[in-house]
Amino acid sequence: MKKIVVLIVAFFIVHVATSQESAFGEGEWFRFKMSYSGFLKAGNATLAVNETSLNGNEVYHVVGKGWTTGMIKWFFKVKDRYESYFDRHTMLPYKFVRDINEGGHKKNLEINFNQTKNEALVHNKKHNTKKSITTKPNIQDMVSTFYYLRNKLDISTLRIGDEVTLDMFFDEENYGFKLKYLGEESIDTDFGTVASLKFRPYVMAGRVFKEEESLTLWVSKDKNKVPLRIKADLAVGSLRADLDAFKGLKHPFKIIVNN
Repeated sequence: MKKIVVLIVAFFIVHVATSQESAFGEGEWFRFKMSYSGFLKAGNATLAVNETSLNGNEVYHVVGKGWTTGMIKWFFKVKDRYESYFDRHTMLPYKFVRDINEGGHKKNLEINFNQTKNEALVHNKKHNTKKSITTKPNIQDMVSTFYYLRNKLDISTLRIGDEVTLDMFFDEENYGFKLKYLGEESIDTDFGTVASLKFRPYVMAGRVFKEEESLTLWVSKDKNKVPLRIKADLAVGSLRADLDAFKGLKHPFKIIVNN
């Protein structure tokens, strides 16, 4: 279940097109249930949106949490917290927090972005160190990316096979992320049958993922662009996350057939 919030974020890397209507707003909340290798309950994850101010800027404050449950937590306990503060108008991040404990592997980072100077000040609270790193212009963190591209997703321009890249900053590095659009699919969810858009992000093969194309991701084909499902082939076993609760959607959630 490592870095599940990263997986949730990844599938929104799509065509960037200016949207006149926001896909989300304050009070939006998602909860996901996770299973390992198709049958074993692995844990839960949530994402919540609030509005606040940071250093005089109007921002969205998004908090993402992930934790193991059931039998898995007895041999691999996960407790992750991610936070992003990003501008309500430009959608660019000012501050990002990553505080994780994954099977005893701990990190506690606070990153402050200077979007004008293209700099990130990384404060490693675990080791009490600070360093300044040059970033790409208009850099996103892994949580702000999720919301930035929900607002920029223009489904009318998507064609099967389209690939788009985006610059993201993670831990202490700039990452170029690429995602492929796979087409439309109606999937069964806890809420009924929902029309969705299907994506495949490219990830780094190795310790966590089997290969570059290990993820398959679905997002609702409506104005909300709700994350519905994630499947991941891991180096050991597989992981699946399904949306099982939500509130505060800005637009109607379209269901083809109710359960």
